[in-house]
Amino acid sequence: MASWVSLLLFLFCQPVSQAQEESSTIPILEFNSKTAIDNVVQDPQTGLIYLGAVNAIYQLGPSLQWQSQYETGPKEDARTCTPPSSTCQDTKPMPSLNKLLLVNPSNGSLIVCGSRYRGICSLLNLTNVAEQLYYSDNKGERTYVASIEDNVNVVGVMSTYLRENQTFSVFLVGKGYGSQDSTKLISTRILQDFRDWVVFESIIEASTVQTTPFVPKYLHDFRHAFKEDGFVYFLFSRTLDGTDNKNLTFVSRLCENDHHYYSHTELQLNCGQNQNNKYNKVQAAYVASPGKELARLMTESGMYGKVVSWSKVLFVVASPDDDVNESALCMYPLNSINERLVDLISACYSDSGKISGLPAVDIPYSSKTDCTSTIPDTLEKYKCGADFLPSPLASIPRFALKAEAVWTHMDLLTAVAVAVENDHTIAFLGNTQGEVFKITKVPVQTCLQKKDCQSCVELRDPYCGWCVLEGRCTRRSECRRAEEKNGWLWSPRQQCVRIVSFYPPNLSCKKTQKVKINIPSLPAIGLSDRLLCSIKSFKSEGTMSDSGQVSCDLPQPSLIPHTPEDQDFVAVAVRIFVNETVELATREFKFYNCAATVRKSQNTPCMSCVASSWGCQWNTHDHTCSDMDESEKGPKIIKHPRCPQFENPDPVLIPVGYKTRISFEGINLDIYEGRVFTIGTELMRNTEEEVKFEDGPFYTFSGFNFSYDKSPETNVLFYVKDKESGKKMDSTLNVTLYNCSMGREDCSLCKNADPKYRCVWCAKQRACVYEKLCNPAQQGADDPHNTECPDPQITDIIPRFGPLRGGISITIRGSNLGIHKEDIKSITVVGEPCNHQKEKYSVSTSVVCEIGPVDLKNDNWGQVEVEVKGGKRGTSSIYFTYRDPIPEVVKPSKGPKDGGTLITISGRFLDTGSKDDVQVTVGEVDCTHFGAEITCRTGEYRTDKVPTDPLTVTVRYGMSTTTTIPSAFQFMENPIVLDHQPKTSFVCGGRNIVVTGSGFNLIQTAVLKVQGDNSITFENAHEKNDTVIQFRSPTVNSSLVQPFKTFIQLDNWKKDLKPFEYYPDPSFNELTKKVITEASIIIVTGRGFSKAMTAKEAQAFVGDVPCLVNTLQDEKLFLDPPSTTPSARSRRHRRDTRPELLDLTIKFGKGEWVVGSVQYEKKNDLSLYIIIPAVIVPMLLIIAISVYCYRRKSQQAEREYEKVKHQLENLEESVRDRCKKEFTDLMIEMEDHTNELSEGRIPFLDYKTYTERVFFLPSKDGANDVMITGKLDIPEARRAIVAQALNQFSNLLNSKTFLINFIRTLERSHDFNARSKVYFASLLTVALHGKLEYYTDIMRTLLLELMEEYVHSKNPKLMLRRSETVVERMLCNWMSICLYQFLKDSAGEPLYKLFRAIKHQIEKGPVDARVKKAKYTLNDTGLLGDDVEYSVLTLQVLVQGEGPDVTPVKVLSCDTISQVKEKIIEQVYRNLPYSQRPKVDNVTLEWRPGSTGQILSDLDLTSQKEGRWKRFNTLAHYNVRDNATLVLSKVFSIQQNYDQNQENHGERNALLEDDKVFHLVRPADELDEIKSKRGSIKDKSMTKAITEIYLTRLLSVKGTLQQFVDDFFRSVLCSGTVVPPAIKYFFDFLDEQALKHNNVDEETIHIWKTNSLPLRFWVNILKNPHFTFDVHVSEVVDASLSVIAQTFMDACTKSEHKLSRDSPSNKLLYAKEISTYKKMVDDYYKGIRQMVPVSDQDMNTHLAEVSRSHTDKLNTQVALHQLYQYASKYYDGIIASLEEDPAAQSKQLTLRLQQIAAALENKVTDL
Repeated sequence: MASWVSLLLFLFCQPVSQAQEESSTIPILEFNSKTAIDNVVQDPQTGLIYLGAVNAIYQLGPSLQWQSQYETGPKEDARTCTPPSSTCQDTKPMPSLNKLLLVNPSNGSLIVCGSRYRGICSLLNLTNVAEQLYYSDNKGERTYVASIEDNVNVVGVMSTYLRENQTFSVFLVGKGYGSQDSTKLISTRILQDFRDWVVFESIIEASTVQTTPFVPKYLHDFRHAFKEDGFVYFLFSRTLDGTDNKNLTFVSRLCENDHHYYSHTELQLNCGQNQNNKYNKVQAAYVASPGKELARLMTESGMYGKVVSWSKVLFVVASPDDDVNESALCMYPLNSINERLVDLISACYSDSGKISGLPAVDIPYSSKTDCTSTIPDTLEKYKCGADFLPSPLASIPRFALKAEAVWTHMDLLTAVAVAVENDHTIAFLGNTQGEVFKITKVPVQTCLQKKDCQSCVELRDPYCGWCVLEGRCTRRSECRRAEEKNGWLWSPRQQCVRIVSFYPPNLSCKKTQKVKINIPSLPAIGLSDRLLCSIKSFKSEGTMSDSGQVSCDLPQPSLIPHTPEDQDFVAVAVRIFVNETVELATREFKFYNCAATVRKSQNTPCMSCVASSWGCQWNTHDHTCSDMDESEKGPKIIKHPRCPQFENPDPVLIPVGYKTRISFEGINLDIYEGRVFTIGTELMRNTEEEVKFEDGPFYTFSGFNFSYDKSPETNVLFYVKDKESGKKMDSTLNVTLYNCSMGREDCSLCKNADPKYRCVWCAKQRACVYEKLCNPAQQGADDPHNTECPDPQITDIIPRFGPLRGGISITIRGSNLGIHKEDIKSITVVGEPCNHQKEKYSVSTSVVCEIGPVDLKNDNWGQVEVEVKGGKRGTSSIYFTYRDPIPEVVKPSKGPKDGGTLITISGRFLDTGSKDDVQVTVGEVDCTHFGAEITCRTGEYRTDKVPTDPLTVTVRYGMSTTTTIPSAFQFMENPIVLDHQPKTSFVCGGRNIVVTGSGFNLIQTAVLKVQGDNSITFENAHEKNDTVIQFRSPTVNSSLVQPFKTFIQLDNWKKDLKPFEYYPDPSFNELTKKVITEASIIIVTGRGFSKAMTAKEAQAFVGDVPCLVNTLQDEKLFLDPPSTTPSARSRRHRRDTRPELLDLTIKFGKGEWVVGSVQYEKKNDLSLYIIIPAVIVPMLLIIAISVYCYRRKSQQAEREYEKVKHQLENLEESVRDRCKKEFTDLMIEMEDHTNELSEGRIPFLDYKTYTERVFFLPSKDGANDVMITGKLDIPEARRAIVAQALNQFSNLLNSKTFLINFIRTLERSHDFNARSKVYFASLLTVALHGKLEYYTDIMRTLLLELMEEYVHSKNPKLMLRRSETVVERMLCNWMSICLYQFLKDSAGEPLYKLFRAIKHQIEKGPVDARVKKAKYTLNDTGLLGDDVEYSVLTLQVLVQGEGPDVTPVKVLSCDTISQVKEKIIEQVYRNLPYSQRPKVDNVTLEWRPGSTGQILSDLDLTSQKEGRWKRFNTLAHYNVRDNATLVLSKVFSIQQNYDQNQENHGERNALLEDDKVFHLVRPADELDEIKSKRGSIKDKSMTKAITEIYLTRLLSVKGTLQQFVDDFFRSVLCSGTVVPPAIKYFFDFLDEQALKHNNVDEETIHIWKTNSLPLRFWVNILKNPHFTFDVHVSEVVDASLSVIAQTFMDACTKSEHKLSRDSPSNKLLYAKEISTYKKMVDDYYKGIRQMVPVSDQDMNTHLAEVSRSHTDKLNTQVALHQLYQYASKYYDGIIASLEEDPAAQSKQLTLRLQQIAAALENKVTDL
């Protein structure tokens, strides 16, 4: 069963966190709840998601963005409380769990039932859950729905109820038993008051399932409710009859229109393996249609009946009652459930409850025990039961519906959902791994991460398949040619496109020809597709044959790679591409080399040649192997395995040192008749001897006196040469050369040799030799075969000490100790017999025996004697000693109970015996190992009592001797591990991991280990004390994808480190900035830095000198260069001296990356005072006489010049330092904002507000525009008529003929100005938003007309430059609509960061509230040209009415009170968007320096006066000090504010009207006349010069913000990331149209694209962040944004900007970067052009989705009404235009407009 289900059912049962980690590259949509989430539902109509959490209900958009929430708790309640709560006693705040959450779309309400007040429910507004529609707690017990018990589950399903011809919305509820709850198991609840019924009342009374006695007995646990085909189903578990606690799973069914629950029937569901019911308790369920494949295989299995893909299946996860650590998934077709239920009901009604003669039906919850009715045809008449029929009914266990577990899991599964993709079924399962308070859309599609077909199909994910002709892993819907055969490949049955064979299968490397390639699964190649074959660098065009084969040219021989030394062929990959870039398939093609075949065997060259698989031929004349050539014939050409060769040598055993004659056979030597051959081998020392020819085919070789002493024997291969040519013949003459003396050093070993060697012991030579080498004369008269061996010799005894009682084994080593083990006759040790252990005997060299006890009366030391066969004896010269060991001390004396402690036992005579004889136990625990001092490692102490009493250490020697050390060792508690930090590491390892806990001093060895599937890596601790151990994380194999298990081993004790995650090593981009100074900042970019590293841990080196890692973000590192200049190029090359380029090395743990080379900026050491004398002095000498009188002045000028130069150098250095400091400060401070962004706090505007601001905020009425307010002044009596008429007008606008005429008529009118065109186009966009594909069609039509006009009668480059026509504004709006999602997903974040960075940087310095100028700005006109003294203050702000907590806020002493309020509001309410924050005018600020408070305001009676001028009050004016406490109070009414501040407010107004108020500097054009008269021209020029000096601040601010500007530009101008389809679609449209006109060049196309996208959309968004975000853009921020927007515009233009000294400062500021940005724009446009085209169908699908998602939120009716105002104003012209158009006449458009006018203007027409 499991085998086929594994192909069908893809199970994702990983926790959300793990899914997120695996798809870190895919954007995760998430919402964080502060409390546990109990229920989740979605409105199918709007896509809105509702979360029922503890104490709150959340409303989220389809993308999980927060929209609204309703607080449901905590509530003052008590378990015994009976509502209303005001009457309850002993209440306390109690949390409200969400028990039931249902969407009721019929009246737009959300049903919410909680655990407070006896489970009363409420109704909330579906569109805004913060609005409660209904709640009542005084209607009594009949409205108690849910349960107050935490462990009681409640389920529900929406339904309808028919009464008195009225249909009511109701919901059915299933609920388990709770002691304080309603007793109704199942109830039907009404949702409106009707007669005596009240909202939430149970309107059906059915005693069978709603009475008290049985409820606690059966322990119902409801898990799911659903309805299908007129029935309502409940899924639950319960006990069988109350006598057994075992749970069983049941599904019950009710007729939806059963008003008495007569039809309630329960069917037991069994889930298990091999027909058992192992998984007996249901946990969760889901009802869905199966995919075609699952339906087919369920049918084929024969277990489910007939299952079709449109039927429904109940998917259930269940677990055993007694083991919550195991679960299973089972499937039940709904048809099978219904059929079994009908069988049960029919059996009860008609057959006394029997099926096939056996009882099958039970009547639960009732005293009735059987079915008594036997009325025929009852079921047909009473399908939903009746009062006279038995009910409720249930199956008995024998007739349960059984299902096999299709998938099991060792964990408790608690959730299941099912989806169908490409006819395959996917189940998503959730488990209980930790408390997850987070709802996440898990990106199960990791398709795009897979870059090749094999890895794509191996995902076995039906969402993913290989799009063959695009070379991408995609969803089927994203593959354009997926419907073509083999166009989209998906696992498991389909294989990737592969080359099956070649014809010819291989080719000689000396030839070339076409090759036919067989690719059976190749998709259809169209006429526009181009096949390409690639072999190394050679490319050729592929052609497709009728049979489907691909033909390609092979490269010329010169292009084929060389044949490798160890091969006779070279394999080269043949790659097939389609459309040049998409690889279809690859396979190696072999080019063989016949000449190389002889390399395989030098001694058989001919056989190697002709027997090769390539079909080569051998030429005996020149001994060469070549390609087969049929034209070459004759006896010298051998094409088959009949090579001339020599074989069968005799004898095959040749002794060393004796010349042995060898004969052998020669075959196929006809062509060599009469030739002489020589023989040789390597061991013949380069000598060759002639071969003698014998009779027939036989030859002989007289032999050779070989010498060889490296091993007892070796193989010798003889080669044979043709003496005349010197070429080797084929030879297989292989013999064995042996040496008798090797390994046979004594007589016994020699006699033990194999007789075939004929070795003998030659007594005179005292050596083992070949028999013919031992001269009998030298032996005397003895035959060497019968020589007797000498007496045994003993050379060593191991061990040399043994215990007095014996019982240990000793090994006696020597020579001539017999040939067989039976030869040993006796052994004595110190005169005592020693028992021979025959199984350990080694011939001649070794004897082992076990000693016995020694007689203490005799000596305890002496010799060892061995007697062998023949009475020969050998006595040792070494003495053996008997003695007893005396252990005395054990160190250490304590260790953990899990063991692993290495203890050392010291004493006297401990080296008695050998390691194998010694056994140590501590208490009863074994201790292993042995040494000079005995060292051993303790085992695990398994007894519960720890610490133990001091235990005895026992040392046993052999079988007879035992010694002890009493009270020597204690087992203690294992150490305790409390925490570890950090919890992540890169796979390169080396990160410092700190483990904290206690008891570590007991530990001797601490190791951190990481285990994969087949490997384990480890690192020892590098630092340890009793509470802390520090490790370096081990390096793991980065190619492994399995999860790693990380644990520490402390001696024997192991402890898992959870959580601990390994991340892939970071990637680094190429370093862009190569030249640095000591004061600059080095920015390193890449990905994944912060996954497992911090700035404190990271290291960086310039050359061999470390530099400070200032800030570490996920994609950026900010480094401070070394203060000392490096002396070596890198850390590894220390001998280099002052090289030009220095390696920049980043070190994360053990991982080191050289990310580029840097170079210090060269300083001109030749100072100006040397240059000037060297160049100018000769000239001065020539004219010295004539200009002598000017000499002093010249010297003075020179000194002035040097002085100014020095000042400029200091200024430059100060600007550089300031940039560095400001940038570093900003990056650190912006990290808080980045953290906020990562938590989803970017205040994006919703779609409606975004479009309103983009379309209508720039209009003349601004925020009061009717399109933003949405309010129309229409009398109540006419609203229905007007609404109907506007709908007709909407239909009329959907006529292309009418709309085109309408627009043309307006544009021909002279009073239809540019502002009207913009407004009209925006109205049209809103009115047609429901049909954006139609809107796009209108826009295309009008654009084509505009293009024709510009191309033929105007300058084409001016098209789309400004909104001079309706269509140009329509295009702008279209881009705004289509790029909204891109803004939210990609470009919005860097734009928001840029805005925040600018705002933050500006507010760090003084900002003049009156003239709107700032110290820090990018705009020279907004630069504060005076040095203002100020200091940074930190205020402690207390918000009145919001608790005692204070918020620290940084402000400046020179800030006005309003500026201070703004900064306080910004900080205190930072988590709220701007629109929800209190405004400055609605709050007061009070300072309480003493016992009395003081209200701070911008102007009051204390304000300073300077003549007629009055200065705004600042914190410095009030003398507010650092860390002062201020109170912020909200003003709730205008009158209250007036009463409190009447005097100050009035004076402020009077002063403002007088307009003589200033803040930091007075306006330049309003200086006092006296001062201006008094000042001279010199003073004025000096003032201007001083102002120019402050322009360096622009550079400082620019350098500080540069990274944020670059990030935004990259996000907008990077085609490598996601490009919105609208951009590709529109740019392709422009390219297509340009091709149709001759006078449109590339520059013009570039200008069109720039005008349509960057200038029309991005500049607008960049200059107006409040169009995208809920923020406030001040004038000073706006001034800086304008500079960046101008830079963006300059980057998009083709023309070169000629800059000079007179160019504006704003232009000069970014002059250096413009070229880079221009290249980015060019690359962006090129990248888009190379992308896969977006079809009209794809674009329309995208637009339709935008329409569906957002249209209902827009003020469409208001837009139609406003559009009609234009129709009314230009009514006559429109009518005239329509009457002239035949198409309009045929559609009666004139008549329709007249009817609409009559209805809307409430007038009688001539109709």
